Amino acid sequence: MELLDVLDEEGNLTGKKEDKDIIHEKGLWHREVCVLIRNEKGEYLIQKRAATKKQAPNKWGMTAGHVDAGETFDEAIVREIKEELGIEVAIEELKPLATFKQPFESETTTNNNYTKYYLYSTNRKIEDYTICLEELSKLKYITLEEMEEAVETKDERCSYAREQMKEIIKRLKEEEIL
Repeated sequence: MELLDVLDEEGNLTGKKEDKDIIHEKGLWHREVCVLIRNEKGEYLIQKRAATKKQAPNKWGMTAGHVDAGETFDEAIVREIKEELGIEVAIEELKPLATFKQPFESETTTNNNYTKYYLYSTNRKIEDYTICLEELSKLKYITLEEMEEAVETKDERCSYAREQMKEIIKRLKEEEIL
């Protein structure tokens, strides 16, 4: 059982906690985190979700996950990076990018969430990560242009939150110009 804090539609904590599966079944609002990991070449790490995942199996996406009940966004992203990639980072190494309200409904789930996005710059190579095989099956780095193309073409192999990723990509491009 994975307990999450239930939010109201404005993103405020309600004081209620519920199991993740019930939250998705009922379409309750909750919190998630996502980090874009950029290497020294300006490429971004993406990961292929395990075939056994309930949500978006075998699809490519970013390092991300739910914020557990009682946890902050910052605590959750540090935990998710450790769980999924086997590396430890300090919150000070991450740059907050944005927080978005993300309503989502598919044939299998309703995932209404507020997601906080972060950026982590590193010189790590693929072999420096130790993936959690219950969560992931593969990692690779792609260019910002490749990410943008996947978002723009609605590549079904990807599990990106498309509208939010368009805004994140725009912000990353502006940052690179500065």
